[in-house]
Amino acid sequence: MDKLALSAPGVSIAVDTRIQIGALRYCDPAAVETALRFVTGSAVPPARRAVLTDAPPGGECLLLLWRSPSETLVVCDTAAPLLALGAQLAAAREACLVDQSGGIWGLRITGPRSLDLLVRVGATTAVPQLGESLIGRLADLTVQSVCVREHEVLLLVERLYAEHLLGWIRETIADF
Repeated sequence: MDKLALSAPGVSIAVDTRIQIGALRYCDPAAVETALRFVTGSAVPPARRAVLTDAPPGGECLLLLWRSPSETLVVCDTAAPLLALGAQLAAAREACLVDQSGGIWGLRITGPRSLDLLVRVGATTAVPQLGESLIGRLADLTVQSVCVREHEVLLLVERLYAEHLLGWIRETIADF
């Protein structure tokens, strides 16, 4: 079985190797509002929420994730939106964009048993509802979990711990 793709009846897990992640950090959400709207067409997401933006003409969909009162993650398939946001914020004094693409892995879990898997690997507090972005414990690790669409969850985990999480998932789905 490929270590980057796992499956069992009703659930599939794959490492999303295309994912690009930027941490938008600010003292006040107003400090990034103009740049964020210019590049993504959306505002800073409310607490514990995820916003999937519509792709502008010639652009791509972006996922904006609340992480804390002073941080929003920007998740996309290419580096272009991150570069555009970085350029918009270049002169900002109270905000910055930190590229986290090399340090965070994205694991996509799809299928009707996705939430069942998350409960078995962690706790119900780490299981997001549709449009929710939660930080919780899975496999004894801090993981950000986002319900992007029905039966689709994106897990964001530090690259250093991704193999550990995949190992727990591999053992858990063996019982499915």
